[in-house]
Amino acid sequence: MLKLRQTMKISQYMPTLISRLGAYVLALLVSLFLTLPAMSASDGTMKKSSHSSPKILLELFTSQGCSSCPRADALLPTFIARDDVIALSMSVDYWDYLGWRDTLAQPKFTKRQHSYARQFRVGHVYTPQVVVDGLSHHNGADENAIEEMIEKRRAARAKNPPVDLRVESRDGTLIITVGDKKTNRPQKKATLWMALVSKKESVKIRRGENRGELLTYHNVVRKLTPIGHWNGEKMTIKLPKKHLSQGNTDGCVILLQDGDGGPIVAAVEMNDW
Repeated sequence: MLKLRQTMKISQYMPTLISRLGAYVLALLVSLFLTLPAMSASDGTMKKSSHSSPKILLELFTSQGCSSCPRADALLPTFIARDDVIALSMSVDYWDYLGWRDTLAQPKFTKRQHSYARQFRVGHVYTPQVVVDGLSHHNGADENAIEEMIEKRRAARAKNPPVDLRVESRDGTLIITVGDKKTNRPQKKATLWMALVSKKESVKIRRGENRGELLTYHNVVRKLTPIGHWNGEKMTIKLPKKHLSQGNTDGCVILLQDGDGGPIVAAVEMNDW
């Protein structure tokens, strides 16, 4: 069974001061490097480049304190293996009171899930929940329902391709390009997000509903940060990777999203982070 929770005040899940400072520092870096050229190969830095086409985004909202979630967590790698899908795991913290504090949860993921609840006009959040391209939500363990929505999104994209979004790593610099010369699509508020991902995390649960279980999570988002806004014109952002990397992450996903909890305009992942 799904675990439901009535909507609470978002202020209860506001990021900590440290998270605020981290986002502020990253914003400064974006402003500093937005117009600077990438480092040349003459400085001895090894060149690397990685790019993939925009894919359909799945966001799994899960919890270590939810007995309904392990099945969805185990299903996620099935979608991760697909060439047309990016599947991410985000742990929420509102089940911590049941006896186990989720070691991967962040208040900002709970806030993001509540934003989707408002977008979908539902009065509750639940786990496990999968959100597909910011447009629909499903039981995270319902493989057939998720597959059906992916196929619908593929058909829709064949008629209306997503905005061009590219990300590559070159000479120690992360280069993100949105749109092309023909793109002039106004957005009410398109936010560019960077998600740093740990491809695999195993956790021994010692209390709560999953007590005694060793649970494994895939494509775990460890850091989600807004890095810019897009107004429909071609835009390039350049960031030094040495200021972005974290010791517990080995993947990077870039998301372009309308509004607050709105549709995903485009999503790409780094093949070589």
